[in-house]
Amino acid sequence: MSVADKSQKKSGGLGETVSVIVQALLLALVIRTFLFQPFSIPSGSMRPTLLEGDYLFVTKWAYGYSRHSLPFSPNLFSGRIWGSAPERGDVVVFKFPPNPSLDYIKRVIGLPGDRVQMRDGQLFINGDAVPREKVGEINNPDITEMNRPVDVYRETLPNGVSYDTLDLTPNSIGDNTREFVVPAGHYFMMGDNRDNSTDSRFSVGFVPEENLVGRANIIFFSISEGASPLEIWKWPTAMRPTRIFSAVR
Repeated sequence: MSVADKSQKKSGGLGETVSVIVQALLLALVIRTFLFQPFSIPSGSMRPTLLEGDYLFVTKWAYGYSRHSLPFSPNLFSGRIWGSAPERGDVVVFKFPPNPSLDYIKRVIGLPGDRVQMRDGQLFINGDAVPREKVGEINNPDITEMNRPVDVYRETLPNGVSYDTLDLTPNSIGDNTREFVVPAGHYFMMGDNRDNSTDSRFSVGFVPEENLVGRANIIFFSISEGASPLEIWKWPTAMRPTRIFSAVR
């Protein structure tokens, strides 16, 4: 084989490698933009439903697509394409309205036109109390972040969606609020960890439908103790195997 042949072979091999890498990156971009986006839980605001160290797949097509469906949220268009409204009780990733560079995850509580209020720790929607039943206590710091038992209440929304909430502190600042009237094209979001959640009761405010990124779908990995999934040596003690491949409800 001549020097020229060897050079052409090396050049061809390099070109094929670059082509494969580019195709893989484009495929990953398409999947992330239109199908699924991985998301990690950074805080305890959705405990006990979601824990820090949970890694989720977010369904991107659930509510259609906005500019926030694209990486870096380029201002290419406004509104939503093929938009579909979230249902009450959905767990949603959205862009924080005061700073859209930040991703938040909360539960949809109020739909456009709803009146939402907290009274003595009970949720009211359109003047009606949302059924709230104490179902027990959790005495597990990995779930509650507390070194004591924490009361757990199950709420059932008007459409039948049920989920558990934590009551860390009776009569906390978020247990009694004014009545919020959700504007058209917006949603009222709350965390399941009611006494430790920055949500629509506070600085999040009403969330525009354009800010919706997608619906939390499934937990594909979960690890505790602030460990990284890359720290394989910590998996035997820190991994939460019962949460892996569980649906988000």
